Amino acid sequence: MSLLESQNGLDHASSLKGTPLVARPDASAGADSISTELTERAQIVAAVAAKHAPAVDRAARFPEEAMRSAKELNLLGMLVPTELGGDGASVSDAVDVCYMLGRACGSTGLVFAMHQMMVACLVRHALNSPWHRRFAQRIHSEQLLLASSTTEGKGGGDLRKSECAVEQDGIAIALTKSATVMSYGAQADAIVTTARRSADAPASDQVLAAFSKGDYRLEQIAGWDTLGMRGTCSAGFNFEATGTMDQVLPEPYQRIHAHTGMPVAHLTWSAVWAGVAASAVDRARAFVRSAARGSSGQLPPGAAHLTRATASLRTLRAVITSALDRYEAAKDDVGQLESLDFQTGMNLLKVTASELSIATVSSAMQASGLAGYRNDGEFSVTRHLRDAMSSSVMINNDRILANVGTASLLVEPPALLTR
Repeated sequence: MSLLESQNGLDHASSLKGTPLVARPDASAGADSISTELTERAQIVAAVAAKHAPAVDRAARFPEEAMRSAKELNLLGMLVPTELGGDGASVSDAVDVCYMLGRACGSTGLVFAMHQMMVACLVRHALNSPWHRRFAQRIHSEQLLLASSTTEGKGGGDLRKSECAVEQDGIAIALTKSATVMSYGAQADAIVTTARRSADAPASDQVLAAFSKGDYRLEQIAGWDTLGMRGTCSAGFNFEATGTMDQVLPEPYQRIHAHTGMPVAHLTWSAVWAGVAASAVDRARAFVRSAARGSSGQLPPGAAHLTRATASLRTLRAVITSALDRYEAAKDDVGQLESLDFQTGMNLLKVTASELSIATVSSAMQASGLAGYRNDGEFSVTRHLRDAMSSSVMINNDRILANVGTASLLVEPPALLTR
């Protein structure tokens, strides 16, 4: 069953089965067989997500059915190494699943992406720590859903500055944070948060710490009634946590952010937005075919917009897969990961992907005309447009462009096109 069939009851030729974001050859063993098996599990979760996507959006509620399915199918621990019980999947695999889930339900895809971003940070930067090694095992065995708390107070979306600090008393720690936006914080099983290393540390001297549900208390201070991505339930909270120093990741957040947090976030988020855009194109294509069948093969006036939507979707997919290939090639090379060119490229990926996703869905709406503009009906793309619009303000594009402005002056275009 395709996602469109599960969501709308359409007998539509475009099925998600076998169409991940990253194309790989079939194989009977090794990494490709792992990817195939994960894809099959993800298809089941995606079908559940698609079925409930309209209700999730309408009520601005957490996509509990889809996330319950993801837990039952052990998708939350896919990045956990096999020796700790997980699938040992790659970031490319996670990107594919994010694309599939985003194509079914933007909110479900984004929740999954933010969870996997935190898992990637733990797996890459903390498995030498016994506490975090046990925590990674729990992520798989208990299918813990991780939320991240990086947005804080007046700093807004500046992830590289923290107001709150880790307060240490012997091996015990405590922190209090005004988390103005924390996606699915109330629904998470654990929270991974940034904080200053100590009370006297500067705002940029940050660490990352993991807290299980019993370690913290949340007091809601803001709601989440937004235009799109309503099911992420990104409310604001006062966050108070206690634990031990073992729960602080051993590497500084500056390195975690540059090597893993930012690139994996931008890759997985972009995959979700590409999935949302692909679903909108599916609906526009279905509308154009339906209109043509009802007019003896005469294409509707907006058919040219479908061509534009298809073209921009192809560009969006190519941009993401190119960036993903670059990340996979550089992930074990510290020099490459920390290079100005790599960091600038991964930051601009988010800007480019968000702009292309909005353009793609907008063209899909134009192709469908009033049928796409309606909130009801099988060709509606209003949810898709609202979800896509969130991409430019989620870590605001203007902030990213301002931050990489100096770098843009230093990074010259390559002399050759292909290398």
